[in-house]
Amino acid sequence: MKVAIVGLGYAGTRFLKAFRNVAREAGTAHRLSFAYVGRHRTTDEIPYYPTVTAALAEFRPDVVVVSVPEHARAQIFTELAGYTGFVVSEKNLATSRDDLDLVAKSLADVSGFTLDLVERYSEATRYLREYVRAHQLELVRANFIWGKDRINDHRPTSGVPSEVVHSLDLVPWICGGGHRLEVDTAIGTRSDFSVSGPEVLDSVALTARLGPGAVTGYSSFVHITRKREVDFVFRTPDAELLYASIVFDTPVWDADHLRIWQRRDHGDELIHELRTDGEAGDPELRTVIKLGRLVRDVARFVEDGIRPEVPFASLEDSLSLQRLLNDVEGRSRTVGPVSYFPDGRAALAEVDWERLG
Repeated sequence: MKVAIVGLGYAGTRFLKAFRNVAREAGTAHRLSFAYVGRHRTTDEIPYYPTVTAALAEFRPDVVVVSVPEHARAQIFTELAGYTGFVVSEKNLATSRDDLDLVAKSLADVSGFTLDLVERYSEATRYLREYVRAHQLELVRANFIWGKDRINDHRPTSGVPSEVVHSLDLVPWICGGGHRLEVDTAIGTRSDFSVSGPEVLDSVALTARLGPGAVTGYSSFVHITRKREVDFVFRTPDAELLYASIVFDTPVWDADHLRIWQRRDHGDELIHELRTDGEAGDPELRTVIKLGRLVRDVARFVEDGIRPEVPFASLEDSLSLQRLLNDVEGRSRTVGPVSYFPDGRAALAEVDWERLG
C-alpha cells in the first residue's frame, strides 16, 4: 500500500509515525511505502514530489494524507479532483472562507474519506458511547473545556475552530441519538497569539442545543495549560440522573479517564471507571496511540475491505462539522484584539510533541 503525505510538518510527521507503527505490528500483512508532497524538500528519507499532480501520476498512492495548514487544505482537495483512492485529512476540513461545495465536488470520486477526529478512538469515548446506547440514556446537559497553549507557536492557524472541533464532534458522537448540534450563542476573543495575524480568533464560549439537551463549553488556543474535559448529565429511562466525565490526554497524551456514577443517599455510587495509561511500552507509539488506531482502520479498509472498528468521519460528516464551525465563528461576538506582541515577535519552533498536542 502506498501512502502520500501532503505536508510533512508536525501533523504529517505524526501520520508517518503512526502508519509506520501499523506496518510494524506483529501479525499484520501491511507493506507500506511512503512519499511526501511539499513546497520544499525537507528530508531524503522518503521520495519527494513538488506537487500533488506529480505525486498522483508518478507515485500512484492508495492513500493520500492531507496535513497542510487549514488555510491550504481546500486548494489541495481541488488538486485531488478525480482521485479514486482513500483520503485522510487533518482537522479541520477547511476554513470559513473556503467553498465547501467545491471541496465536496473535488472529492466526489474518492473510495473513502476520514477526518482526523482522533478522540473518537479513545477507549473512554468508545465505552461511554456504547453505554449511552445500551442503557437508552437521554442527554440533559453537556459541558466541555478544551484548550491548550499555542501562544507564539510558529505554525499557521485559522484559530480556535481547529481546537473546539473536538468537543463539537465528541458530544453528538457520544450521545446525539440522531440529533444535530445547533449553536445558539457564541462569544470569543481575538488576538495576535498566532503568526497568522493580529486578530485571530483564539477563544470561544458557546451555548447550543442537542435534541432535548443543553450544551455549553469553552475552548481556547491561549489556555496556558492543556485541559480537555467533557462532562455529561443524562436521564435514565427510570427518570434518574446519571453523571459521566471524560478527561483526555492528562497528564500525558493518550492518558484518558472516564468515570460514570449516580448520586445516592449514602454518596456517589460508582458505576464504571476506566483509565488508559498513555505511556506505551514501545516508545515509537507514544503520542500516536489513538492516531494509530485510526490509520490501522484505514490500512485494513484499503487493503482488505475490512470495515473500521470506529466508523470513519466521512466526507459528509466532515462537511457538516465544518459548516457548524463556520456557524460558531460567524456568530461569535468578539472582544479584542489582545496584543501579546506589540513590539514584534520571534516565533518559537517548538519541538516537544507533548506540548504541541
